[in-house]
Amino acid sequence: MTAAIACEKAELPPAPIGPLPSPQQITWHEMEYYAFVHFNMNTFTDLEWGLGGESPSLFNPSELDTRQWARVAKEAGMKAIILTAKHHDGFCLWPSAFTEHSVKNSPWKDGKGDVIRELAAACKEYGLKMGLYLSPWDRNHSDYGSPEYLTYYRNQMQEILTNYGEVFEFWVDGANGGDGYYGGANETRNVDRTTYYDWDSTFALARSYQPEIVSFSDGGPEVRWVGNERGIASETNWALLKRADFAPGVADSKLLGTGQIDGTHWVAAECDVSIRPGWYYHESQDDQVKLLSHLLDIYYKSVGRNANLLLNLPVDRRGRVHENDVKALKELRKALDQTFAENVALQAKVIASNSRGKNFSPSLVTDAEKSTYWATEDDIIESWIELDFGKEIDLNRLVLQEHIALGQRVISFKVEAYVDGGYNEIARQSTIGYKRILRLPDTKTDKLKVTILDAKACPTISNIEVYMATTEPSYP
Repeated sequence: MTAAIACEKAELPPAPIGPLPSPQQITWHEMEYYAFVHFNMNTFTDLEWGLGGESPSLFNPSELDTRQWARVAKEAGMKAIILTAKHHDGFCLWPSAFTEHSVKNSPWKDGKGDVIRELAAACKEYGLKMGLYLSPWDRNHSDYGSPEYLTYYRNQMQEILTNYGEVFEFWVDGANGGDGYYGGANETRNVDRTTYYDWDSTFALARSYQPEIVSFSDGGPEVRWVGNERGIASETNWALLKRADFAPGVADSKLLGTGQIDGTHWVAAECDVSIRPGWYYHESQDDQVKLLSHLLDIYYKSVGRNANLLLNLPVDRRGRVHENDVKALKELRKALDQTFAENVALQAKVIASNSRGKNFSPSLVTDAEKSTYWATEDDIIESWIELDFGKEIDLNRLVLQEHIALGQRVISFKVEAYVDGGYNEIARQSTIGYKRILRLPDTKTDKLKVTILDAKACPTISNIEVYMATTEPSYP
């Protein structure tokens, strides 16, 4: 091979490896942090799970203000709001044509209101995306458990996914079947969670209504549950899953947390957690809003571990995000803004042990461009990249990102700081994925080195950032 041909070959991008994210999934990754709003019949019955026989007359918020929800979310740095359009009790926040159990028979706005429509307008005003939760389980409907209910469920999907503009995420809970009102039968009904809803066809229907949508459930198809409701992803977190082994309500929570290195599909993790102990508003929990230290810990263990954070805001009986919740969100935003204000990596000289050419130079990890990345030659796995700051600096936060359009690759890596004339290891971890944020020990150094120890193929690192957090309280 001539030198010219070898050089030309080296300038080609690496071949993709493993399952790849769709453009919609990449857009979803970039959202990182958004709100869940649990607001429905349970808000007015002081329950978490209603049985389905509640009267629509109970739903009567005194000053519902979806613009306040959107303003709070925007000021918190969130990118979207996902609303519980229908929870397990079957009460609908829109005037569904297929049931009487909805806002059209409530005293709120004399039955003329539509919470989804108001939220869609508020999200548009504040530049947020909107997602919708539609519980597959319906403890109100008389047909639940029969084939006729699936027609009902899909009719409601069509209503909420075609009448309110863009919906970025369709959210499906894993709770399916049990005791309920069921049109007055007051009995227990169970279903085969793997077959009853014909999920492949049901999710395909969602995509037909909203081509840019991603659907969430225990096993995807596009976004998976992280396996717990604490908002915490596993330290090892592959955005890959053997999707055929999972269904809503049928899942191995440990595998949902870690993902699977040999997964067949790209199904990244979403971390759902409430800002209070409950998902719905309870006045008794007004003084139990999570502390800043706890919220920061959740952020680093979700967004910082290759997952998105879905933080629940239990809207109160007025129809507003409570003042205590707003205060906590503002504290979190202030702490994150202070921590990530000055990226000292921007001033560093960057070199690497290997590069596949100028189009994949190590300097591209600090150019703030999503589409550029450092990559090694095809047969080079173990490799390092070094940031030379030119003077001694303080640091304790490191952000790493892979170019996931070509697949998730890194299996393990270590971080070293140059101290007293030599490199000392300060962290050793496994996966990176879309984003990894490490909380490092307070370190004084003039050089930082990241070594890729193992990977599925040559590494592709798109971004490295370095910060010094000085105001963050620690969480036990």
